[in-house]
Amino acid sequence: MSGSDFVLRSRRVLLEDGPREAAVVVVDGRVATVVPHAETPSGLHVLDVDDLVVMPGVVDSHAHINEPGRTEWEGFESATRAAAAGGVTTLVEMPLNSIPATTTLAGFREKLSAAEGKCSVDVGFWGGVVPGNLEELAPLSEAGVLGFKCFLVPSGVDEFPNVTEGHLREVMPELKRLSALLIVHAELPEAIDEALKEESVAQADPRRYQTFLRSRPREAEDRAVDLLIRLARETGARVHIVHHSSADALPALRAAKAEGLALSVETCPHYLCFAAEDVPDGATEFKCCPPVRERENREQLWGALDEGLITLVVSDHSPCPPGMKALGTGNFMEAWGGISSLQLRLPVMWTLARERDYTFAHLAQWLSAAPARLVGLEGRKGAIAAGRDADLVVWDPQAEFRVEPAVLHHKHKLTPYNGQHLFGVVETTFLRGEKIYERGQFSENPAGRVLKRGAA
Repeated sequence: MSGSDFVLRSRRVLLEDGPREAAVVVVDGRVATVVPHAETPSGLHVLDVDDLVVMPGVVDSHAHINEPGRTEWEGFESATRAAAAGGVTTLVEMPLNSIPATTTLAGFREKLSAAEGKCSVDVGFWGGVVPGNLEELAPLSEAGVLGFKCFLVPSGVDEFPNVTEGHLREVMPELKRLSALLIVHAELPEAIDEALKEESVAQADPRRYQTFLRSRPREAEDRAVDLLIRLARETGARVHIVHHSSADALPALRAAKAEGLALSVETCPHYLCFAAEDVPDGATEFKCCPPVRERENREQLWGALDEGLITLVVSDHSPCPPGMKALGTGNFMEAWGGISSLQLRLPVMWTLARERDYTFAHLAQWLSAAPARLVGLEGRKGAIAAGRDADLVVWDPQAEFRVEPAVLHHKHKLTPYNGQHLFGVVETTFLRGEKIYERGQFSENPAGRVLKRGAA
């Protein structure tokens, strides 16, 4: 046993079969066992948190950290500290917005070098699929990326171009051979191009949110979903649709699930929290792609989450310097599309969940277990069980706080959640049994490790 072995005891421990009074025994950075609340073993320090919730560390499989190359947008040090403050113990970083992008083995090596010694939480990496990098996929997979990301629409950065159906027909059989997951930004450019030519968009006020919303119609997602279902059926490759927002595509996704296709779907807190009718004109901090849609669309997304059609909720933390958000002009058509929320996913989702009578168990499934399963880390992350990493977050579901720049640890503090009152204050975060965050204070020594596919 090491000096950091201990027992964490609470009247609300979120286990795989639901919450109960229990004591989590941590030995050598892993959960050794879970015992009844009153039966703590002797010889170990006992940390009793009364009725605070003890939950598996949150897993965020969709975050843009942007280092190297665009570290002025975000970086490993600031992003992983914000994650720890939000109860997140595992991040999986997107392959774009850094320079170089993670589309080659050489680019992945630069990414690993940039992350070294800076991470407060464990970090895994997605590789990228772009035109012309078919020969890089096997080396990237062997080097440990957790899967591969592509865009069907221009990504917003030149070094990560989008792919077409023709590219996917080349790539998906190779990913099937590698048993690698393909995750997709599912919008097709043709529907967006058609919308941009319409008079209601082309001649409309770019400061109005409705102008931007009409420029990214549901049809762009719907057509992309239809394409991906067809290709998943033809190739047998595993496909995951990221940050889904269009309720109109849910019937097709439901049918694909019933058919047994290897296709899964995620959404984000902003699609479950905000509604297009409430976004003020000029408030470009709300801009993301796909966009926040109408209230009735939001309610259908909640229904899909409830039925298990949408299985996980991730941040899609996509920050940029405030100057790129066109704050001076409020021009939605020119502003960068991305929402900063890495630290806030747990409290935002708990605030919404409690209003809709969802439970702690739902939260643990959406935020921890399902994302861990998606990236193949379910043997280590996402649950409090013997043998798993002792990644634990202690939080107070009754405590309330106001979102303001002073409480955020992202590099840039602009977020559409500013000013909101949220329930769920993270008290303490443990990574493999080591306390990395407690009431605003961070561990001096970053304890995060790189997570690679297939590693024990």
